[in-house]
Amino acid sequence: MAQVIETVDVDVPVDTAYNQWTQFESFPRFLSFVESIEQIDDTHNHWKVKIGGVEREFDAEITEQHPDERVAWKSTDGTTNAGVVTFHKLSDTSSRVAVQIDWKPEGVVEKAGDLLGFDQRSVKKDLEHFKEFIEDAGREEGAWRGDVPRD
Repeated sequence: MAQVIETVDVDVPVDTAYNQWTQFESFPRFLSFVESIEQIDDTHNHWKVKIGGVEREFDAEITEQHPDERVAWKSTDGTTNAGVVTFHKLSDTSSRVAVQIDWKPEGVVEKAGDLLGFDQRSVKKDLEHFKEFIEDAGREEGAWRGDVPRD
């Protein structure tokens, strides 16, 4: 399994960063590898991604979610991946977003990308895009404040 861990500090309150992150269908606006996400219900969504020119689709399940703290997921079919995003209050007006993604690279292109660190750089760049997106807006586009307990 490959793994990426990255963080970004954003100049918005922790609840604003968290609320925006719960709007999965907006991810293509700041995550370069995401083509689309369809929210199926509160804990299930369908992803279409393109990484290194390779298109993949998979379904994912939210396995744990706590407002202003964390969102964890795992794929249920297709591309094997799992991860967690945690939210940390730095001050009343700033927060840290930490992302950990674990996945199984498939094929020569994905394995080479992992070895050369392309995935790490891509996640770092996309977190910077999230920072720009949320700071420019200054507020979230929506929110889901439900709690999903860990199994």
